[in-house]
This record gives sequence, C-alpha cells and structure tokens, in this order.
Amino acid sequence: MVAAAACSVAAAAAGSVTTGWGEAEPAEVVVVGSANVDRVVRIDRLPRPGETVLAADPRIGAGGKGANQAVALAVLGRRVALRAAVGSDAAGSFLIDNLRRLGVETSGVRRLGEGVGTGEAVILLDRKGENSIVVIEGANRRLTAADVGPIDPETAAVLVQCEVPVDAIRAALSTADAGQLRVLNPAPAGVVDVGLLELVDVLVPNRVELAQLTGARDDELNDLVGVRAALAALPVPRVVVTLGAVGALVRDGQRYELVPAPVVPVVDTTGAGDCFCAALTSALIEGADLIDAANVAVAAAALSTRAIGAQGGLPNRVEVDSFLAGAANR
Repeated sequence: MVAAAACSVAAAAAGSVTTGWGEAEPAEVVVVGSANVDRVVRIDRLPRPGETVLAADPRIGAGGKGANQAVALAVLGRRVALRAAVGSDAAGSFLIDNLRRLGVETSGVRRLGEGVGTGEAVILLDRKGENSIVVIEGANRRLTAADVGPIDPETAAVLVQCEVPVDAIRAALSTADAGQLRVLNPAPAGVVDVGLLELVDVLVPNRVELAQLTGARDDELNDLVGVRAALAALPVPRVVVTLGAVGALVRDGQRYELVPAPVVPVVDTTGAGDCFCAALTSALIEGADLIDAANVAVAAAALSTRAIGAQGGLPNRVEVDSFLAGAANR
C-alpha cells in the first residue's frame, strides 16, 4: 500500500530534476544510511500494550535516517551526497526524486532488483507530537561496504547511522581519511561495538542509545549526573547526547556542558534527532567547537518540529541563524 500511495507522488515529481550543485564538485558531506517511505498515523495518544486505537488516513512522506540527515544538510546549504539502497518499486522512485528535488546528490543510491522493496516506517504520532516508530528494513539491509565506495579526499565529513548493515557502517568510517570528520549517530545502538567506536570522531546518541552503549540502566540516566557518568565511560572523547526537550549534554574531552533546548510549539518530533545530527555536522565543518555546534543543532532540531513528517519542517540556514540571534537578544 505504501508503494501504491507513493506512485502518484513519484509520477508528479518525475522529469528533469537537478541536484542544485555541480556534480564535478566534491560533496562537503557524505551521508551513509537508510532511506524509507514514512507512513505517519495521527492518533490522540500512543496505545498501551494490547490496546487498539483508531486513526484517520495515514500521511505518506519521505524518511529514513540517512535520507533525513542528507536532506537536512542540503536544506542548510551543504553539498551532500547520500549512499543508500532502495527498491526498484514506485516508492524507490519517489525517494530518489525527492532527494534530487531537495538538492541531494543521488548517484550513490543503489536501486535493487525485483523482489526487494524499499524500506518503510510506520510512525504513530500523538497530539503532543511524540511518536513511536516501527521500521521495515527492506532494501536498507542490502546496503554493502562496496556501495559505500571511495570517499573523495576533499569531502569534509562522513555522517553515518545504524539503520544499515554494520559492514557498510564500518566501511564508511574506516574509508574516511584522517582529516575527515567522522560522525556516528548510533541509532539503533544494537549493532555498535567498541571496535566501531574507535573509528568515530564525534558520537551523537540519545538517552536510550547511551544506555545501550554503556550498559547503564534506564533509571541511572534519569538525571544529568547519571548521563554524565555514562558519558565518561565511553571511549569516544567527543560526544553529544540528545535529551529531547531538555536539550543536549556535550562532552568535549574533560569538559561537560548542558545546551538547553528552546521552548517551541511542537507539531511532530519525528526526524528532530536527524536534523540535530545534520546541523551539528554542518557547524563542525564550518569550524565551530563542539559546544557551539551543539547550540546550532539544538536550535535547528527545535525548528524541525514545527510541521508533520521527518522532512516537513527542516529549517534553512537563514532560519537557524535568525532563531539563534533572537534567542541571544531575549
């Protein structure tokens, strides 16, 4: 049903589409990750175990952590290329056309043969903007180390998440040159091992992923003292833990600092973490230190919650800069 729903959108988007920057130029950021079609279902509240709730018609959109982060970077004005895998179905066409339309270079998005569908995500969204998500991997689980390919030495950063096989993740992080920033968003964290963390320059988990990475109990991370203690146990010296409405806790070597989140009207939190990772990476390759970059990322993530869908409210550079300037003047 997702493919059928996406078909008319893909047909409308088909035609001549440009990436917005010359293909002869290297990407500033290469994103390696997933691409999904999202089915957003709006409900009054998230169901309890065993409970059935009723919903209206779902809304179909583009998603997947890799695609979300690539699009967020493109909207922020970066030259970005995505390495991902989609099916040869209508949903795959929809995703590729959407990426191109929004300025993402897609030559590294592999289309798989018949019988392999494009990844899907079912997102339950309550009236407070909170969500629960189920991901159907589809073509994402077929992304290989070979698909990652060489990374241009002029590329400034590689941004990776964990909705694709670990071999592709390892290839992306190990292929990067010593001078290239390697950012890992360990979502979900189940595939990450210590050997993989040794390849990372900046790690960006949320509270749940931090617990999975460190073995901490959930109740041990209920306050900033517990989060800081878990951070200290990680072998990566530069970590930013996203904490939702609280903001983000930054560890930069021996320095720890909380970057509070601004209070904004929230429509949908889906994709806010992806926007955070993209904005953090963008600021870092521009020369910001980790704490200043986290300030930019918190602002961008807050702005991204203003519309439905993972890519519906992504802010551009002017909007983020204006928001930060307004916050500084308050």
